[in-house]
Amino acid sequence: MTADVAGGPTTEQQSRAAKDAAYRVHNILRTHSGETVPLHDPQDDELTVPRAAAELLRQILSAMAAGVPVSVIPAHAELTTQQAADLLNVSRPHVIKLLEQGEIEYRLVGTHRRVLASSLRAFKESSERRQTAAADELTRLTEEMGLY
Repeated sequence: MTADVAGGPTTEQQSRAAKDAAYRVHNILRTHSGETVPLHDPQDDELTVPRAAAELLRQILSAMAAGVPVSVIPAHAELTTQQAADLLNVSRPHVIKLLEQGEIEYRLVGTHRRVLASSLRAFKESSERRQTAAADELTRLTEEMGLY
């Protein structure tokens, strides 16, 4: 299940509303440190949501305020190789190579490969950590050589 929250470019009015709402949710999160967070509807009825849900809402609103399309995918969702490629912003053949090299966990359904969204996220986070470490090392070497 994928829910396109932004569904494409946001209008200026949507961006402003999302920015205001993100700011308000951020302030609520700052002032409530518990596992749940109270939100209020127009009739001032309280809605208590898990802190993680409020944080996710803040992130979605911040992305919408910046005009970035947002998709929400459950961690247990199984993705096709094309969907995985789209999320990683790489080609499908590259994803298949990563799967066959054991970089990303997958399972076969008949002859089709299926990737758990959680496995894809773990790969992406690991890849970003490696990239950051490589950039830090390059910066260190550049400074050590006096080139920076």
